[in-house]
Formats: sequence, structure tokens, C-alpha cells
Amino acid sequence: MSEDTRNRFKSISELSRYLKKHLKDKKPGLKSQLKLSPQPPPSTLTIDEVGDHCLKAGVLVLFYPKNGRTHLVFIQRTATVSHHQNQISFPGGQKDENENIVEAALREAQEELGIRPDDLRIIGQLTSLYVQPSNYCIYPVVAVTENRPNFEPCPQEVAEIIEVPLDHLLDSRNLKQEIWNLRGREALVPFYHYQGYKIWGATAMILAELLDILSSG
Repeated sequence: MSEDTRNRFKSISELSRYLKKHLKDKKPGLKSQLKLSPQPPPSTLTIDEVGDHCLKAGVLVLFYPKNGRTHLVFIQRTATVSHHQNQISFPGGQKDENENIVEAALREAQEELGIRPDDLRIIGQLTSLYVQPSNYCIYPVVAVTENRPNFEPCPQEVAEIIEVPLDHLLDSRNLKQEIWNLRGREALVPFYHYQGYKIWGATAMILAELLDILSSG
């Protein structure tokens, strides 16, 4: 990816305008997501195919400035949460019956990281994703804020906060792959590498679509 593309979205305002426009267009969806799926993939089912037989969750894809660069925030989950223990993910969680997906993503981000919903501007949503191993349907909600949030992690749910510069993720040199043993079988696992962290699985699949959208304009 070119240096111009990686440097293009240093301004939160410019990034916001771009995403607000392009998230309304037809999105690449599963085609992009599968590029960062373990191979062979655990499932290629879409949410439409799964129907109402999955748990619904909203996750927050949050852009904010830090040290002159646009960042995204991830969390490493603790070993005691119900699903995806110890994995790196976007803040978020299961939707309550009386709320919509955006409300769920904002509530979970506040519970996990102390992010104030009133400080955020919702831009749109990425393509939803079915995660077969945990039977979750994940709905990524994209938001921006003009100031870095004052993160206050919940110790029961968040082992670590990981702040990753967007230009690092846009640099294809930071996309790696390894052979792992997943659920008793060998799989080729692609991941985004950052300071020793490996962002893989559903989180990487969501990122793949987001980065394709940012690279297409």
C-alpha cells in the first residue's frame, strides 16, 4: 500500500467524511473478510444463512487521534470472560433484548473501557459477520472522536488495552501468517502484527473489510 494512502487519514475529520460516504455504498463484505480468515475457514456461512439461530453482538470500531496519528483501540480479553478468552478484539459484546446494535456496542464499550457515548460520533456500520465457533453474529459499528478517550478498563473483562495506529494496519508489511493448531487441526492463520500482538480471527476479518474500504478511494 502506498505511503500516500497510509498518510491520508491522519485527520479524523477527513477520515470521518470518507467513511460516512463509503459506508453507504455497497461494501466488499465476505470477500474481504475471508482474506483474513484461518484456512481452511471454520465456516463461510453468512448471517442471512444463519438467521436467528445466533447470539447477536455489537462491537465498536473507534477512531481517535493520539500523538498526531489516527488510532484504533482493541482489548485483550481476560481468561475469565464467557467467550473468546485471552483474544484480542474490538470492545463490544452481546446485545440485550431491549436495545439495538449501536446501543449495544456503545454500552459494552462504556462497560469495558469507560468510553462515554456522548463523546462519539457514529459514522456507520461494516458488514456483519457470523463466528461459527462461538455462534455469534457480530455487527461492527464505526465511530470517531476528536479526542483520545480516557480509558478506564474493567479488570474483570479487559486484561490489556492495545492502541494501534491506523497507518500501521494499512501497511501490508505488517500482515503475517503462521500455521497454528486450532480446535485440533492445523490451519494457516493470517494476522495483523503489532508490537508482539497478533490480531486474528473475527477481529482481523472485520479489519480486512475496513482497510479495503479505506484503500479503495
